Amino acid sequence: MAKNLTPTDIDSVQRPVEMANGLANAHYIDPQVFAEESEAVLKATWAGLAVGADVPNPGNAKPISFLGIPLLLLRDQDGDLRVFENICRHRGMQLVSEAKTIEGAIRCPYHSWCYSTKGMLVSTPHVGGAGHNTHPSIVKEDLGLNEVRSHVWRDVVFINISGTAPKFTDVHADLIARWTEFDCPIFHGGDDSKFDLELIANYKLAVENYCESYHLPWVHPGLNSYSRLEDHYNILEYGKFSGQGTLVYRQFKAEDGSAAFPDFPKLSEQWNEGAEYITVYPNVLLGVQRDHAFTIVLEPKAHNKTVEHIHLYYASETTDAKNRSVNTEQWKEVFAEDIFVVQGMQSGRYAPTFDGGRFSPVMDEPTHCYHDWVARKIATHRAEGR
Repeated sequence: MAKNLTPTDIDSVQRPVEMANGLANAHYIDPQVFAEESEAVLKATWAGLAVGADVPNPGNAKPISFLGIPLLLLRDQDGDLRVFENICRHRGMQLVSEAKTIEGAIRCPYHSWCYSTKGMLVSTPHVGGAGHNTHPSIVKEDLGLNEVRSHVWRDVVFINISGTAPKFTDVHADLIARWTEFDCPIFHGGDDSKFDLELIANYKLAVENYCESYHLPWVHPGLNSYSRLEDHYNILEYGKFSGQGTLVYRQFKAEDGSAAFPDFPKLSEQWNEGAEYITVYPNVLLGVQRDHAFTIVLEPKAHNKTVEHIHLYYASETTDAKNRSVNTEQWKEVFAEDIFVVQGMQSGRYAPTFDGGRFSPVMDEPTHCYHDWVARKIATHRAEGR
């Protein structure tokens, strides 16, 4: 636990939804509490970092900072996706400063130590003196790049910084099984199918808002005009995931009224007009529909700053660019409508007498499910005396 940190009350969060309070204000506005929570939640579990489409081709590399940790997202020469600490093992110099394609080896700009795209140290020029590229004390096999444990699901790159979490496929077995019909190739739409939204708010508030449909009539009147509040249902798996679904998804149409995009193959009838929107705890928001899907990776920049990285996916590599662009703009409009409420809740967390709020047991339980999960991760962290 951070020095001089007064533990927040998490007991009231872990009560049944009818009696529970939300997380205390400090979990949104206090940098020290954010630091504790980062250790307990974001580093100890499988957090979303990026998407595979960020590095689509062998040799593609992208530097990413995660909670201040310099990381390198890399597609190696065999096409496998890896995450490394973005530092040279010599003096800790940042290796890659901007997105690029690695031709040959990753070369440190400081003393020119070189690494393969699989992270192996392959060259140490002049390490034993001018003209001597080896030294008995420098064992290349022991000085490869530090790899971060990672797993890719639905093109999302999840990382476990602590290295201690159970296997991703074990942690999320129930969700993977729930969406087994969508276990098929998905194709990123490209540059016209991604965008970022910046929030002056804690990342958890974006999750909390996404989990429930209660706000639709007032925040998303256009969406609510056909996918009404009463057409939605809660998705609850305490200790695992939560979200909401709709029974009246309206398939995206082209200008001539035909289906703009092909359906994902072999879907059952429930997906003809059904769709689901689920949070993969702690910071990935996923949506699946019959004809396209989306991913939102929440990047926690600080206790009060978040970047949403939104990506859209299709069942085919050859979807129409104009239709993709229109679809992207429609989703951007919907997601942007949430910004003022997420930021408004962040401002509200500075009210000293706010007690975390109460939940509607009927409408807010997916959000309580998330609060309960966060609180239990923090409780475990504290019990271990960290």
